[in-house]
Amino acid sequence: MAIKLDIKKVEKISKALGDPCRLKMMDMIKKQKNACQCTSIVDNLDLAQSTISHHIKQLIDADLLIAEKDGRNLKYHINKDVLAAYIKFLNQYES
Repeated sequence: MAIKLDIKKVEKISKALGDPCRLKMMDMIKKQKNACQCTSIVDNLDLAQSTISHHIKQLIDADLLIAEKDGRNLKYHINKDVLAAYIKFLNQYES
């Protein structure tokens, strides 16, 4: 599915990815086969659960993460379609 991003969406994604903690979270989710629970992130990063939740919300609001209900918990997946569209948008500036 081809996604076309407007400038506002690109800005939101860029801001979300501009935080080192969020990049670490994305990397962690990627390494866990793109499915990760919040408790796993809290266990691996030296941040409070409320801080992790805030960062997850920012990534979800930017459509970089998808939350999937797994019983009483949520699992997070990287939204590969949005990430690919973002990379494609940035590639237009390559020389």
